[in-house]
Amino acid sequence: MSYIGPVSPSQLIRRARLDAGLTQAQLATRLGTTQSAVARLERAKANVTVDTLDRALRETGHRLSLSALPHKSNVDSTLLARNLRLSPAERLASFETAHREISELVALAKGARDG
Repeated sequence: MSYIGPVSPSQLIRRARLDAGLTQAQLATRLGTTQSAVARLERAKANVTVDTLDRALRETGHRLSLSALPHKSNVDSTLLARNLRLSPAERLASFETAHREISELVALAKGARDG
């Protein structure tokens, strides 16, 4: 059981339990808890600790694997640096130009849509 992209702890527990062919009651027995406690772990907004998640996954025959990946910013740092080198007056002029160009695009889009 491996996933690409973010998956909540509650989704992991539920998928692992189903992959193992277990009911909530059967997993609860393995965990030494109640079926209702397992149901709470599987709720979308469950606040599951890493220890609880690891334990539940192990009882279904799975293993928890965590990794930290470098964060890639969606900000263009070169554009940001260039804009920071501008004087306040240059920044304002740049903003006014961009605003005018966007207004022209909006007007063109409205014209194309209307007629």
